[in-house]
Amino acid sequence: MGKKISIGFAIILFCVNTFAQAPKYSNEFLAIGVGARALGMSNSVVCITDDVMSGYWNPAGLTQIKSNLQLGLMHSEYFAGIAKFDYGALAARLDENSVGSFSFIRFGVDDIPNTTELIDAEGNIDYDRITTFSAADYAFIFSYGRELSEGFRVGANAKIVHRKVGDFARAWGFGLDVGAQYTTNGWFLGAMARDITSTFNAWSFDLPDKMKEVFTITGNEIPSNSLEITLPKLILSGGRDFKLSPNFNIMPVLDIDLTFDGMRNVLIKSDLVSVDPHLGIELSFKDIIFVRGGVGNVQHESDMFGKKITTFQPNIGLGIQIKNAVEIDYALTDIGDQSIAVYSNIFSLRFNINKRDAGSN
Repeated sequence: MGKKISIGFAIILFCVNTFAQAPKYSNEFLAIGVGARALGMSNSVVCITDDVMSGYWNPAGLTQIKSNLQLGLMHSEYFAGIAKFDYGALAARLDENSVGSFSFIRFGVDDIPNTTELIDAEGNIDYDRITTFSAADYAFIFSYGRELSEGFRVGANAKIVHRKVGDFARAWGFGLDVGAQYTTNGWFLGAMARDITSTFNAWSFDLPDKMKEVFTITGNEIPSNSLEITLPKLILSGGRDFKLSPNFNIMPVLDIDLTFDGMRNVLIKSDLVSVDPHLGIELSFKDIIFVRGGVGNVQHESDMFGKKITTFQPNIGLGIQIKNAVEIDYALTDIGDQSIAVYSNIFSLRFNINKRDAGSN
């Protein structure tokens, strides 16, 4: 019980104190990714995304949806089930050349013990005074994609971000993304500019007096209302579809993330721009069965002996499409250092829904 109490108090301090971190770490839950196809390819899909999940990856890809409606769902858990990631999206064809969609994302830790009132006024420990709360991040994404000419597509996102830590702190934010895709002779090119105007989260805090007292005693700063900024990020993507035989195709895709918020621990870094490449590959059989793999999150680190090493994150995945109506995807992803091998099993579903012809039975 003592360990659980200390973890609960540590999470409260972590949640509140991280609000004042550098803007490069703002809204990081939106960088995790959605869909087992993309995660199995190490998020290398900006130029090839072509379903409802394009609302997250690149809204230009929404125009490739052939059905009237398409539904996408995903659930995953991280850190031994402590954190839960839920995603749902619905796309609808608006006319011959355009598609709109709505996406919902929640990343949260629930049932966190609040031990700030564990000790009563007489100095006695009273476990009945322990309450629980949730720390959760939400995103609501409204997307629009349009095909301007054969092979050339553009799209945009308007996203609302809501972050909440119990009744102690909350924030609302707004941001815009734009994307484009171009396809010709088996080549796929794409670009996605996230948070092009910067995304602003306005934080407000309402800490009870008892919690302020605990923060003061433990030497932690009492937070005040503040503004958190997510700076723009540019993703460039390219891929090629190779036909190996009448039944087999293979498609390698390279995505390059360019960030402008200071030096990050990525493959190429500087104070002006940091460059993070990641590579994915997809082997398909009759567009029914898919085998995927990817490598990303390349970092330079030091091992326990101080020796400089290069680490990376490997991912693999499988997919099956059933009668162009349902697609089931699976990914096995390494969300930590490869020497630790903290793997996560991720499943996602996609459903195509077509309107029935008038007069049909």
